[in-house]
Amino acid sequence: MAITATEQLGPKDSKWIGEYRDVHMNVFGTPLRVMDHGKGAHIWDVDGNEYLDFLGGIAVNALGYAHPKWVAAVAEQAGKVAHTSNYFATEPQIELAAKLIELAGAPEGSHVYFGNSGAEGNEAALKLAKLYGRTLHGALPDIGGKPARILALTHGFHGRTLGALSATWKPAIRKPYEPLVPAIEFVEAGDIQSMRDAFAATGQGEYGKGPVAAVIMELIQGEAGVRPLGADYVRQVRELTRKHNALLIIDEVQTGIGRTGKWFAFQREDLSGGVVPDAVTFAKGVAGGFPMGGLIAFGPKLSGLFTPGSHGSTFAGNPLGAAAALATLRTIDEENLLANAVERGRQLREGLMKTGNPLYVSTRGAGLLDAVELAHPCSHALANWALERGLIVNAVAPDALRFAPPLIVTEADVDQFIDVLAQAPTDLKND
Repeated sequence: MAITATEQLGPKDSKWIGEYRDVHMNVFGTPLRVMDHGKGAHIWDVDGNEYLDFLGGIAVNALGYAHPKWVAAVAEQAGKVAHTSNYFATEPQIELAAKLIELAGAPEGSHVYFGNSGAEGNEAALKLAKLYGRTLHGALPDIGGKPARILALTHGFHGRTLGALSATWKPAIRKPYEPLVPAIEFVEAGDIQSMRDAFAATGQGEYGKGPVAAVIMELIQGEAGVRPLGADYVRQVRELTRKHNALLIIDEVQTGIGRTGKWFAFQREDLSGGVVPDAVTFAKGVAGGFPMGGLIAFGPKLSGLFTPGSHGSTFAGNPLGAAAALATLRTIDEENLLANAVERGRQLREGLMKTGNPLYVSTRGAGLLDAVELAHPCSHALANWALERGLIVNAVAPDALRFAPPLIVTEADVDQFIDVLAQAPTDLKND
């Protein structure tokens, strides 16, 4: 039988976790450890135990822990100004927005909205889609019109705030809060006929629906178990949105900022040089650990729908976060971390399957966003087993582990990761 993740806690971990329970709402469950400090792809808990982190704060710590360039940039900016209201602008904020537009290959006249998380980036995108929908023929406020619709995919994840949750598939986290935002519908991921049928439901008759304002989707469904959408499917969805004058919003919260070996997953090679979206959301790795997210609207027409007062956030684009993000993006470029993501991801996927362990059926993913499919649904037991041996991985689905190590992860780190998982027993308890 697998040992549980908390059976071998040290005295300091036990003390702090007990105090955590006394003061924190129980939305995350019991912490596995209380962490103290990190370096590179390694992190230490308060009892001094070392772990190789192949989750990276769930794809957040692009530069790992305590990268000197990131630390220096944050320290320098903190010594100048950490925050000022959005009645004012700062140089890092302006530079970062321009850099993101450049990296996304967005056309002239594109604009950025900054928030504090992926959920906030998606909230902004959904609000923008709502405004866009009101401009479509046959939608409100036309006389006799019907509200424009937003299409999301089954198994998609876009956040836990009420708007983003409305486009998030997982019933267990969505249903307790219903009714949610209306006119958001789900279609089967990867099934182009379902998407065609959803568009075809538009009509002015008794049973017809309002026009489709937007489709929102991840190109790799991270929370569903790191499941990539097929290139043909993505291209056909793009064609449908163009044909029906709908937006294509690509959620790059988990896949963006070099995670897949490209700055954004919509630029991936199997899409024949990329599928150009109308809007992209980003977060997680963009500021290397500082909370930041946002939205890039492609072209002036779409971004112009937001006007002063129509959306906002107190901390959006604050200079400390912008400085952290600029340091992250520059370091990814200077240290050639896009290529590293491709090489280390290939090493990870191929090496894990070469172990010959029958527990591992197949791998999937791109760059350093990967998963392994398990022979039986024991992912939590396997993640706990790995943690007790100094390896942090994520039980993303009952039959799959997710890996999202820092982009700075080394060949030796991946070898260590493979060495640990190669020894996993095949008779672990099912979830």
